[in-house]
Amino acid sequence: MPPFEQTVHDYLSHLYGPRAGEVQRRLNQRLEYFQSLAPITPTLSEARPKNAPSWSEKDQWVISYGDSIIEEGVPPLAVLSDFLQARLGERISGVHVLPFFPWSSDDGFSVIHYREVNPDLGDWSHIRELASHYDLMADLVLNHVSRESLWFVDYLSGSLPGRDYFIEVDPDTDVSQVVRPRSSPLLVPISTRRGTRYLWATFSEDQLDLNFENPDVLLEFVGILLFYLEQGTRIVRLDAVAFLWKKLGTACIHLPETHTVVRLLRAIVDHVAPGTLLITETNVPHQENISYFGLDRLAKGGPDEAHMVYQFALPPLLLHTLTRGEASTLQTWLASLPVLPDHCTYLNFTASHDGIGVRPLEGLLPDHERDALLELMHRFGGFVSMRSNPDGSDTPYEINITWFEAMRGTRRGPDPWQIARFLCSQAIMLSLQGIPALYIHTLTGTLNDVEGVERSGRLRSINRRRWQRNELDLLLDSPSTPTHDVFHALNRLLDQRRQEPCFHPNAAQRVLVSAPELLAVERGPLHDGRRLLALYNVTDLPLPLENVGEAVTQALSQHAWQALDPGNPWVAEGALPPYAVRWLVAPS
Repeated sequence: MPPFEQTVHDYLSHLYGPRAGEVQRRLNQRLEYFQSLAPITPTLSEARPKNAPSWSEKDQWVISYGDSIIEEGVPPLAVLSDFLQARLGERISGVHVLPFFPWSSDDGFSVIHYREVNPDLGDWSHIRELASHYDLMADLVLNHVSRESLWFVDYLSGSLPGRDYFIEVDPDTDVSQVVRPRSSPLLVPISTRRGTRYLWATFSEDQLDLNFENPDVLLEFVGILLFYLEQGTRIVRLDAVAFLWKKLGTACIHLPETHTVVRLLRAIVDHVAPGTLLITETNVPHQENISYFGLDRLAKGGPDEAHMVYQFALPPLLLHTLTRGEASTLQTWLASLPVLPDHCTYLNFTASHDGIGVRPLEGLLPDHERDALLELMHRFGGFVSMRSNPDGSDTPYEINITWFEAMRGTRRGPDPWQIARFLCSQAIMLSLQGIPALYIHTLTGTLNDVEGVERSGRLRSINRRRWQRNELDLLLDSPSTPTHDVFHALNRLLDQRRQEPCFHPNAAQRVLVSAPELLAVERGPLHDGRRLLALYNVTDLPLPLENVGEAVTQALSQHAWQALDPGNPWVAEGALPPYAVRWLVAPS
């Protein structure tokens, strides 16, 4: 049996036992059809060679809803494409368009139909247009589906295929061990011709979990995945994948079968569309999160799971660092990160369409420090979403606030350093090992949308404003606005980063022991000896260079450092101003 066939057989045998052979036969039919399209589909025939590097320092992504920017009479996806090309151009290489399918709730993550584009946004031609200019990331929302979907209609009527797509559970079953990301009931009563049935719903009563123990569900999603690749998708985000497989009597998160499904999808895309990237979305404690690389199987030829994972611990740790004015916790965590193989990397971000996750702080920050951070975000106009624990209690799950508002001040309260602190946070994120992604509302320095929360009744709406294109253009072109200052400063950082080979995602990273007021990160050296030193004053006070710490002082003295920003020459004396950013390079 060829290696790929054997690999797939092993994975399917783990999932479906003696049914694996029949499932593999049906899977092969889908793969053969997809591969037959390659000669006539430009986005497939131009796929990158297998095992080629999949990223570089020029990879910088934007995250946006399809209608984050709107203009009367123009499909929002066309508005987004025009805005990105006109305002960002080649500064970015990729765009994550959040779920652009017909949906019923959760701003897109309760999908009604996976193979259609929401007509309020545009159509597949607009998606392909975006994919012709940028690497497109699309969501594979595979854990759950909308109760308005045809699959659910099938379930209610007892018809195929959806009849067996959902998970029925006796309401008296003990599900107390199940790890929850929400505080809503896990089991949802559904009226059917067979009487009331209770279906598993991890996220909400409108988002019904799918039964992957039924191989038809897996095959359905393989077909959907291949369809997205046909439309030009290069990066596939596996939404909420940690909850995929259920087994009563367990926590129903990160189960071995879930990891096997990720490994199977990785094997498929590597085989039929090399250069496609899989990224897992698992907003959980750090060690659980990075388990989706499959690093534990390196000795057996891995990693063989996701090409990328979201760096979920970074946003709350950065928030803690810059509001407390000390980098020690962030330094310790960065220094603990494992060395990754060349074909794995992190997706670094500070803000996204969701809130700032609190669970990733578990084991990294004491509860009293976490609670102080939550209280501060309340003072800055934010909210905190909760989740249910097995014992019935609730604990914080995420902070709901825009990143710009989160940078309003320190624990002493608001201050004049908001923009400088905000830009420092973005520079740190941009300089770390991995690929950076900027949420559209980070690029625009958007304020809390409290009216949006009131209209929708959802806390996450605080960070999901829809800009009118003419209003946004006016702010971007007016030098006196924070929107202008933030956007253009970030553009300069993006310009600098994409030209610097030390920011290649695979370039080595080392955190220098320093004064707690300073974060010092070295990237490189590269093969030619070039290296970069990034220095950040994380406080609102000047930091004398003689007080930065012995390791940093030694590093500064060993090389002829030059500022990457020609407009801000490096002077190795005096002090670093509050929230100063210094990217220094020692040429080969």
